[in-house]
Amino acid sequence: MDNLLEADLVLADSRFVTASAKENPDLFWAIRGGGGNFGIVTSFLFRGCPVDQVFAGPMLWEMDHARELLQWYREVALPEELYGFFAFLKVPPGPPFPEELHRKTMCGIVWAYCGPLDKAQEAFRPVRNFRAAKFELTGAMPYTALQSMFDAIYPPGDQWYWRGDFVARIPDEAIDQHLKFAEQLPTLKSTMHLYPVDGAVSRMDRHETAFSYRDAKWSMVIVGVDPDPANAEKITTWTKDYWAALHPYSLGGAYVNFMMDEGIDRIKATYRDNYNRLVEIKRKYDPDNFFRINQNIRPD
Repeated sequence: MDNLLEADLVLADSRFVTASAKENPDLFWAIRGGGGNFGIVTSFLFRGCPVDQVFAGPMLWEMDHARELLQWYREVALPEELYGFFAFLKVPPGPPFPEELHRKTMCGIVWAYCGPLDKAQEAFRPVRNFRAAKFELTGAMPYTALQSMFDAIYPPGDQWYWRGDFVARIPDEAIDQHLKFAEQLPTLKSTMHLYPVDGAVSRMDRHETAFSYRDAKWSMVIVGVDPDPANAEKITTWTKDYWAALHPYSLGGAYVNFMMDEGIDRIKATYRDNYNRLVEIKRKYDPDNFFRINQNIRPD
């Protein structure tokens, strides 16, 4: 959203408008974080960030090392060019994973280094110095290869249930809860990710756009996934219980794409003191709440 320069929208009353810093700037402020509450976007104009080859891929460790890995992960200082999200997962039963790891619960980090490739090993030195991974599949690859690396594991049609929160700290008590629920992953595809969000996003004030959690260090998502509708209750219960155990250690709100129908209080917590301004803009552009099948900002 911070690289969005302009968007064209169709409004609820069928008007076609442009939102930018110069045209309808209030609407431009709102759509950068305000979800699908204000119109149908028909085109975006973005500021590009050139990227081609990255040094990237997953590293997996045994669950015996999960506590140590999470403690290291919360403290380690890495160059901003090296991004890594933490995960609990069950290893997919197929290549490139070795057979002895298939369906095994493990912890891991998926890395993406976007600096000069000849500096990649230097950037990874703190990682290598921590502990050798049980499995590693890192190397130079096109950025698009990284983005599509896990697509085959999650084809369209699976059952999904999400919960999320923004996080600033991961105390030992939170790690205890993470380990408890990681050992209870209900299905092969269920997982938990911690995405770092403390880079460039933190260098803007939280009132410059509708997105409020620029003080967060991670965006956490807990997701139950399975292809069989018969397992819907199982994945939903695990996700809700895991989230309830970790929510006290969060900042209170979540990335809206990681939220289900969780009530108006969760919407308000996600936008904090930006919420009232969003309501005013909603009243102006969609007073009848036509766009409401979302994490809804109500005009009333």
